[in-house]
Amino acid sequence: MIGMEYFGNKLKAVRKAKKLTQAEFAKALGVSSSIIAAYEQGKNFPSVSILIEICKTLGVSSDYLLGLSDEISIKLSGLSEDEAQAFLQLIGLFEINRDKNRY
Repeated sequence: MIGMEYFGNKLKAVRKAKKLTQAEFAKALGVSSSIIAAYEQGKNFPSVSILIEICKTLGVSSDYLLGLSDEISIKLSGLSEDEAQAFLQLIGLFEINRDKNRY
């Protein structure tokens, strides 16, 4: 079982990547900012219904937030063809580096 702190760290990282403040995120979920802070600090864990709303709002899977998967979908819409290509090349470099460090 994962710790609440692990979940909180992932939640905070994804929220920040989506450029949402705790207040904005809380409003979208219909909860208080202090609830979001408690989740992110590992002091509390959301109910299943709130977890579903978190996933919908942030566009991530519960598997990712819960540590069951490291895969996260990335939408490239809004990027030019050159920007998308550069981004995919960067990801490829990370994968190559990771594979080199395994052996």
